[in-house]
Amino acid sequence: MSASGFSFPKKEKLTSRKVIEKLFSSGRSFVKYPFRVVFLSLEERSDAPVKILISVSKKRVKRANKRNLLKRRIREAYRLNKHIISADERNNPIAIAFVYLPQEVMAFTSIEKGMKKSLENLSDLLNNS
Repeated sequence: MSASGFSFPKKEKLTSRKVIEKLFSSGRSFVKYPFRVVFLSLEERSDAPVKILISVSKKRVKRANKRNLLKRRIREAYRLNKHIISADERNNPIAIAFVYLPQEVMAFTSIEKGMKKSLENLSDLLNNS
């Protein structure tokens, strides 16, 4: 994969409030520790085949600097492993939310391992449906 394939541009970030509400109200989900993954196939065209949202709950991780650290680690783990889900060309764009579950700050290696498992599971679910 080229160096540009490992980028994470703004167009891949899920920012639409309508889509986020629809994702959490009618999306399908599964848990692969340390994430709860919620996903939804979108009907409308998008400039990116996969849009993601990363959430670390204030209720579980109280300190803002730790929440930000976790979000950076999750973003980096996704950026390095997004080829798992982007390998097959998507007909419809897909919205994905990664919700961090543990209360403690995990090491990057653990987060990356969980991200790989989550993306592989998601890829299997999308290919089977």
